[in-house]
Amino acid sequence: MALTEPAAAAPQTPPVAPALVPAQGNRERTAAESILRRQAQRESAARTYARSLPIVPVRARGLTIEGADGRRYLDCLSGAGTLALGHNHPVVLEAIRKVLDSGAPLHVLDLATPVKDAFTTELFTNLPAGLAADARVQFCGPAGTDAVEAALKLVRTATGRSGLLAFTGAYHGMTAGALDASGGAGDVRVTRLPYPQDHRCPFGVGGPEGARLAARWTENLLDDPKGGVPAPAGMIVEPVQGEGGVIPAPDDWLRRMREITAGRGIPLIADEVQTGVGRTGAFWGVDHAGVVPDVMVLSKAIGGSLPLAVIVYRSELDVWPPGAHAGTFRGNQLAMAAGTATLAYVRRNGLAERAALLGDRMLAALRGLAADHPCVAEVRGRGLMIGLELVDPATGAAAPALAAAVRQECLDRGLIVELGGRHAAVVRLLPPLTLTDAQAAAVLDRLADAVPAAARRLP
Repeated sequence: MALTEPAAAAPQTPPVAPALVPAQGNRERTAAESILRRQAQRESAARTYARSLPIVPVRARGLTIEGADGRRYLDCLSGAGTLALGHNHPVVLEAIRKVLDSGAPLHVLDLATPVKDAFTTELFTNLPAGLAADARVQFCGPAGTDAVEAALKLVRTATGRSGLLAFTGAYHGMTAGALDASGGAGDVRVTRLPYPQDHRCPFGVGGPEGARLAARWTENLLDDPKGGVPAPAGMIVEPVQGEGGVIPAPDDWLRRMREITAGRGIPLIADEVQTGVGRTGAFWGVDHAGVVPDVMVLSKAIGGSLPLAVIVYRSELDVWPPGAHAGTFRGNQLAMAAGTATLAYVRRNGLAERAALLGDRMLAALRGLAADHPCVAEVRGRGLMIGLELVDPATGAAAPALAAAVRQECLDRGLIVELGGRHAAVVRLLPPLTLTDAQAAAVLDRLADAVPAAARRLP
């Protein structure tokens, strides 16, 4: 499947190293099978990606992963969006080596270091101007869910309130508070609000009218003295629901959420763990709507492939006492160095703008695919955050078995994708921002082969 028109030249990733040339043989396959067998015997039943992607990565560069059996794959999972520059980008490796060669300490809790100072400076350079001018940053534990917990604790401390507004279909992490805020969990402290979308609009209309009704629902619920919702500590929202099925928030709706929260003294938390650092075609997902939140939750790409998580927030919220939120592994110097290099590279090379351009062309090409295959109900996304929702053409019902078959057909063709959505029926693409035109064409071609092949496999 070709892109609809020639794309501008992208900042090029180095060519794949000669070591990635396939060297398949019985010995390699046997070694890989042994490793997978031991993993199944030793690791918990909670493992996820390893079940659907039975590969053993041994080398990687850019978009490409090589397995222990010698097979090569185009990686459109990118560590669930962590690898903004792909695998082992030279600027990331150079930044890590520089710290290692300097003799600097690698573990310093929350002490000040030149590496941390460089990271916070580059981070603040890229923040929305309305936030960067008067912001504070809190380094959390290493994962995005730790930053979500910190954000929830922050707004509850600052407001003296305990309730939370969150959205259907949301995903904010796997710790207790983050699960409360996510769509699959239920907790009386969390009020669940409708998140607008076209294909499965909760009001049955979709489009601008569906978004308007969703905003009105939220406003009426908060202002109704008999609505049963006391003033909350905050509202948490994803600019694009990733795990929820790649559902972009309409810009007008997101601006309305900002107006509603600001007018009622409710801090607005933007969860930018997956949408941040150019992924959606703007440096931050909220930039599309021109919204400046009170708190931003950041992880994944900001660590340049290594574990790092922070929250950035308005200084007026900075009322918690020393030690109110801590964690041993919040001073990872290698992650900060890699993150600084990644943030600067994305900014200097215009990779957010590149993601917008190439993402639009990929979405257009995939919508052409959908026109020929009724099982693809909707193609949606923003930038290089793309999803295809699969359905039973006869009933319109979500088709998780078909989505799983497409994922397997992609893997058989050397393409790694993942699933999401409420019924795991959305095929998701999260390629690195360094994706070239030729690589994008290869991804589209393999996916275009996989969809009809999967449809033929199922009854």
